[in-house]
Amino acid sequence: MGNAHLRIGLCLAPTWLKGQAEESGNRGRFDLDDPIELAILLAKAAEDAKLDLVFKPDYLTDAHARTVRKRQGVGVDPTLLMAAVAQATQKIGLVTTASTTFNPPYIIARQMQSLNWISRGRAGWNVVTSIEGAENFGFDAMPSPEERYRKAAEFLDVVHKLWRSAPAIGARREGAFVPVDHHGEFFKVKGPLNVPEHAEGSPVLFQAGASEIGKDFAASIADATFAATPDKQVAIDLRADLRRRAQVQGRRADDVRILPGIYMFLAETREEAFAMHERAHAHLSQQMRFEAAKAVLGVDISHMAMSDRVTLDVVGSSLGPVRSKTHAELLRRYIETTTPTVEQLLRRPEVVGSAHWVSVGTVSDVMNEIVEWFSDGAIDGFIAIPGGSSQSLSLFLDELVPGLAAKGLFRHDYETSTLRGHLGIPAQADAVT
Repeated sequence: MGNAHLRIGLCLAPTWLKGQAEESGNRGRFDLDDPIELAILLAKAAEDAKLDLVFKPDYLTDAHARTVRKRQGVGVDPTLLMAAVAQATQKIGLVTTASTTFNPPYIIARQMQSLNWISRGRAGWNVVTSIEGAENFGFDAMPSPEERYRKAAEFLDVVHKLWRSAPAIGARREGAFVPVDHHGEFFKVKGPLNVPEHAEGSPVLFQAGASEIGKDFAASIADATFAATPDKQVAIDLRADLRRRAQVQGRRADDVRILPGIYMFLAETREEAFAMHERAHAHLSQQMRFEAAKAVLGVDISHMAMSDRVTLDVVGSSLGPVRSKTHAELLRRYIETTTPTVEQLLRRPEVVGSAHWVSVGTVSDVMNEIVEWFSDGAIDGFIAIPGGSSQSLSLFLDELVPGLAAKGLFRHDYETSTLRGHLGIPAQADAVT
């Protein structure tokens, strides 16, 4: 299918808390303390704005929890959270996150299909292979990326078999339960699944792999990808690459929708927006930034002067042990094309906490940038990550989204009530006949 308009989602992580002045005492409409009430409020506001979906990332260690100073950041299980959100909403898509590295496929297949029933066809699954958390699941160390993606491919194969094993109730393809009898490298599953498929079809699949092996995996299974694209050319190249890989996999280029995250700092004036962005990262000392750069690049550059230029020779020709190969490759590309000073490098989104597209300014500024990226073929849509303050979030929902609708780039009202419908994915029952 073609892209008639943007596909837009909202990340439910309370990103606007970073940089919000504590001393102001002014509480906006999204400054709730209870994480469940907050998620429901956000989802309802996103539904009022006619967004395609809300998305909840997940963490399987306490690394994130240690940085949280407010109850809004409590790491509630995203799938259970989305089940609660489903009861308070009617049409918006609900995308949860679950790892293929640490979970049994039967459990995830059952949970995702159950969420699809609870939400009446609005469920989506962000398929992650995880980069941390081994110590919480009986592993001495994280498996290699190659092993994790090999396991993920088998995991998805089993999940699809399980979804097909249970006949859809009341659908055209109603039939009998069928055993799965899967015996593979990682999993042994008899089946069938005990949750019938929803009449609208299986949950929508999302993925965010950006390494070579990750992009192959995303192109093979994903209906949409959550991409890290710090600049437009990265987005254009990634979208073209994923579309090509999808065709190699026997799929159509349009079958994979590219939805990068956009970390937006919106204010009434540009000066306010840039001040908000500075506040959001003011807590990061120079030492913390050097440590973060080392974690991303695998190289310690703390001995260098702030005015020194960072080149590929400085960071080495190949990647050593790093926390995320995706972030490392993004930062290395920036170094190769820009040759930044140490000071400039330490301000990069990959270092200060986000490898996403960052846009700072007024509603008009950010909207114009989104229109440019879409017009230039860099994106099929985006996942909004409002930063800086609750005002930034309000401006996104109340002004930016309606502005895109006024330009004919987004819907004025829902035409469907399922996530497949919102994203233009044909409804299909995978159940057996």
